Amino acid sequence: MEQQAPQDHDRPDQATRAFRRRVFYIPGYDPIHPRRYRELYRKEGTDQARICGYDLALTPKTTKGPYGWHVNGQFDGRATESDVEVLVWSDIVRESMSNTIPATYLQLVRTAWAYIGSGALFRLMKLRKGPMIAALYPIVFLLVQLLAALLAAGLAAALVSRFGHWAAGLLAGAGVLVLALRWFRSIDNKTYAYYLMHDYAFSALSGGANPPGLEARMAEFRAAIRAALDQDFDEVLVVGHSSGAHVGVSILSDLIRGGLPLHRPALAFLSLGQVVPMVSFLPGAHRLRADLRYLSAREELTWVDVTAPGDGCAFALCDPVAVTGVAPANQRWPLVLSAAFTQTLTPARWKELRWRFFRLHFQYLCAFDALTGADGEYDYFRITAGPQTLAARYRDRAPSGSRITRAVNRHTSLT
Repeated sequence: MEQQAPQDHDRPDQATRAFRRRVFYIPGYDPIHPRRYRELYRKEGTDQARICGYDLALTPKTTKGPYGWHVNGQFDGRATESDVEVLVWSDIVRESMSNTIPATYLQLVRTAWAYIGSGALFRLMKLRKGPMIAALYPIVFLLVQLLAALLAAGLAAALVSRFGHWAAGLLAGAGVLVLALRWFRSIDNKTYAYYLMHDYAFSALSGGANPPGLEARMAEFRAAIRAALDQDFDEVLVVGHSSGAHVGVSILSDLIRGGLPLHRPALAFLSLGQVVPMVSFLPGAHRLRADLRYLSAREELTWVDVTAPGDGCAFALCDPVAVTGVAPANQRWPLVLSAAFTQTLTPARWKELRWRFFRLHFQYLCAFDALTGADGEYDYFRITAGPQTLAARYRDRAPSGSRITRAVNRHTSLT
């Protein structure tokens, strides 16, 4: 498979004017208010600017949209302006997480069967162990919680029955069971078992198809991005993190199918920490597979996919199109690159973060304390607020030599 370098869409007058960019950030399966992304950008951007010697300043948003911020930058004497908008679907996530405890355990059984019965689990295990451990973790941990609750309930029932009526023992056991399961759920902000269970179930229960509510929201996102292409920006950059990556693939595919203005900003897509195979390997993911195949051959955009082997929650360096088995003969994208945590973080910082798996999954949005500022390095803040398009920044960059392109998916139908 030949992988071409990104095309340069920079404008000839850029040297004398502020570089203007519109950024649309698509979060993953995240129920948290989008203000966390603004605060993360402010804090980590300040750190990265200090490390690499440029300036960033955040101010209130200047564009339409539900949530975002404005960034002014100075990079080697070049002024930049970026308007960042978070494409919010956290309300859909929260709604999908509102199940009762019994409903969550039923969800566990159905989700496990969706991956095991379809054969997707065994195919996914051939790619990366990390995300499969992450996928099995909530199943195992929830079952351990249930077993512990049942043991506690059994002990309570036996104790009460010994000194009283057996019916009182049953009531006591039932009460302990409920209390134990509720307590386990109350500490999920530390264990993430329920959260991850809902995450994997979100697409699995529909066989890989997007729920109707998400499809409707994606249409709104597409309209917002299309409107930005009619404005005076140098680049319109879509960033999809984690589950937001496969959402971005479908949004951009629909956008291009609908037609783009002749004179427009450069269009770019940056996918970070993607988990595309978790959805594209399911039998009902016809839309996503068709969109992957379509987007991978388009000349209208630049698509760069960044992951890192140190991120155990992502399918690191797996070409999402190729491993899904839908790569066309004329595949151009994505350009698969590594954020190389062991090289871009100092040994002390890597030691601090190494076993914080969920924090590492967000490292792509954070500062790297071992960056030198050289062209071609992965720097989230140079990409989103710097004076180069994504195409120009990676014009001469070859894909990672460790990328995985072998097709291992069993389900490759597009309709």
